[in-house]
Amino acid sequence: MAQPWSPSSWRNVPILQVPTYDDQALLETVEADLRRQPPLVFAGEVRSLKDRLAAASRGDAFLLQGGDCAEAFAEFSADHIRDTFKVLLQMAVTLTFAAQKPVVKVGRMAGQFAKPRSAPTESVDGVELPSYRGDIINDGAFTPESRVPDPRRMVSAYNQASATLNLLRAFAQGGFASLEQVHRWNLDFVAGSPAGANYEGIAREIDEALGFMKACGLDAHMPQLAEVDFYTSHEALLLWYEEALTRQDSLTDQTYCLSAHMLWIGDRTRQPDHAHVEFLRGVENPIGIKVGPSSDPDEIVKLTEILNPSNEAGRITLIVRMGADKVLEHMPAIVRKVNGAGRSVLWSCDPMHGNTHKASTGFKTRSFDNVKNEISRFFDVHEAEGTVPGGVHFELTGKDVTECIGGATAITDEDLASRYHTHCDPRLNGSQSLELAFLVADRLKSDRKKAAASVAA
Repeated sequence: MAQPWSPSSWRNVPILQVPTYDDQALLETVEADLRRQPPLVFAGEVRSLKDRLAAASRGDAFLLQGGDCAEAFAEFSADHIRDTFKVLLQMAVTLTFAAQKPVVKVGRMAGQFAKPRSAPTESVDGVELPSYRGDIINDGAFTPESRVPDPRRMVSAYNQASATLNLLRAFAQGGFASLEQVHRWNLDFVAGSPAGANYEGIAREIDEALGFMKACGLDAHMPQLAEVDFYTSHEALLLWYEEALTRQDSLTDQTYCLSAHMLWIGDRTRQPDHAHVEFLRGVENPIGIKVGPSSDPDEIVKLTEILNPSNEAGRITLIVRMGADKVLEHMPAIVRKVNGAGRSVLWSCDPMHGNTHKASTGFKTRSFDNVKNEISRFFDVHEAEGTVPGGVHFELTGKDVTECIGGATAITDEDLASRYHTHCDPRLNGSQSLELAFLVADRLKSDRKKAAASVAA
C-alpha cells in the first residue's frame, strides 16, 4: 500500500541530482516567498492538456514538444522567445498539414532551468569545481564563487518564467499565431534553406484555403484559426521550487504543480522509491518519463503504476531517448511489456539525448543523421508492434546557431565554433528543426494513407 502523500513527502526519501544548500535559513526564506507568489499556470489549462495528450495516445492527435536544453538568464529576451515560438508554429503547421490531425504544442520553456549532470564535478586545466546545474541553481562561469548553489536563483527563475508565459500567451492569443500570419513565421535565415522553401509551399496552400473559406462566407478569424493553445513543460528536478508552486485547485480540491502544465522525470531520477517519483505521484499534471537504453521494461511498467494507478489516459508520456544505434535493440521489449500490461501511455520520441558525442574540434554536438535515424526507427518499432507513435520531443532554438552537425545546410565540425551558444547541450537551429518536421510529416502522411487503405480493403 502506498504511503500517505503530501507536497513535502519527497523530503523523507532518497534524492539524486539536486544541490546542497549551505544556508538553510535562506533556502526556507526563498521557499516561503515562492509559496506566496501566484501560480504560473492554471489547473484548468493542465486538465485541457491532459485531454489532448489522451487524444494523442489514441492516435487522434500528435504531440510536438520542443525548446531550449536549459533556459539561461543571460539569453532571456522577447526576440528569443518569439523566434523559438515561430519555429514551433512552423513545425506544428507542417505536421498538421501532413497528418490531418491536431498537433499539441508544448514548449520546453518558462521553467527549464535545471539540468541533471553525469558527474558532480568538472575539471578544466587541472582545476576541479562543482558542475554547472542550470541557472536556477548556480552560474556557468568556471569560478568557485559562481558554482556555489544559491537558492535566491529560484526567485529569478520564477520571475523569468512568469514574463515568458505572459509573452507566450500574448503571441498565442493576440493574433500572432493566426493562420493569416503563416508567412511571417518564417525566420530570415530559415527562409533561404530547403526546409524554408518547402514551408512557403504549405503557407501558400493555407492562404488559398483561407481565401476559399472567405469566398464561401466563412469567418477566417474564428478562434480555431486565429489562436493556438500553447503549453509549457520542464523537468521537475529542483523539488524545493516545484513544491513551493504546488497548489490545491479550488474547483476540484485536487493538487497540481503549477510551475508548468507538464512535468517530466529524467533518465537519472526515475528510481521508483526516490524523491522525484514520490513528488510527482501526488500531483495531477501530465507526467513524462524519460526512457533510455538502460531502462528495465518491468521497472517502466512499475513506474506507470505508481504514477498513474487509475490508468488515466493522458497522464503518462513515455519519452524514448535511446540513441539511433540502440532503438531496435532496446525499445521493442519495452513497448511490448507496457502494451502487454495494458498501460495507457503516449509514446514520444526524443532523438536528441541519446545521440550526443564530442566533435573533432572538442565541441559537444549531435549528428542530424543520427537524430533522423532515431525518429525513423521509433516509427518502425511502433509499426511492427501495432502501437501508436504519438509525439516527438526536440531540443531546439529559433536562433541561427551552429550546434548540431549536418542537415541540408551541412554544418560541419569546423562550423560549430562560429555560433555555438548553448549553455548546456547542443540544439537544433530553426532550419534543422523545420527539416525534421518535414521528415516526421512524411512519415505521418504515409502512415495515414496506409491506415486509410487498410480500412478501404
